Amino acid sequence: MVNKLRIGVVGFQGAVSEHVYIMKKTLKKENIPGEVFAVKQISDLDNIDGVILPGGESTTISKFLHRSGLYKEIHSLVKKDNLPLMGTCAGCVLLAKEIIDPSDDVKLLKLMDIKVKRNAFGRQRESFEKDIHIEGFTKPFHAVFIRAPIIEKTWGDCKPMAIIGDKVVMAKQGNILALSFHPELTNDLRIHKYFLKLVK
Repeated sequence: MVNKLRIGVVGFQGAVSEHVYIMKKTLKKENIPGEVFAVKQISDLDNIDGVILPGGESTTISKFLHRSGLYKEIHSLVKKDNLPLMGTCAGCVLLAKEIIDPSDDVKLLKLMDIKVKRNAFGRQRESFEKDIHIEGFTKPFHAVFIRAPIIEKTWGDCKPMAIIGDKVVMAKQGNILALSFHPELTNDLRIHKYFLKLVK
């Protein structure tokens, strides 16, 4: 019997169904047996192989993570078992150890050596799309930014993977990825494929 990968998308708010859809599509294209599902309670993390923190509203997602007990469980799995984790947009914010505009309503997971700024591109550019170069990718990635944060600073073991001007928009630390943008809103499967390599 072939073991199936279990990929969970934290499922309280944000681009949950989009991540589930594109990850299922990626598994199928790569011919990898697996299941992708929304994570809403601690038991959903049983035998989990990878977790995605989707974009949405960081305050709302943070509250649900704490109320459900998932905050402590995800933090523990990353620290103890090196659980692969990908955070996009609001998920990127929650992964940070520091935030420029702190709020009592946002409890950071503090799993990456990054400092972030929320809604960093200003109201004039709340939403935009741009081709970016990602380290290790041979062709540009068409990135969708929606009220996007930026990674103001990286240190320690965290390495930038993509920048716009002098702004970091993707970073990697061990098995953890942080993205300012929404890869699930494109038909390009490469970032989800890259995440699967960390999972496997």
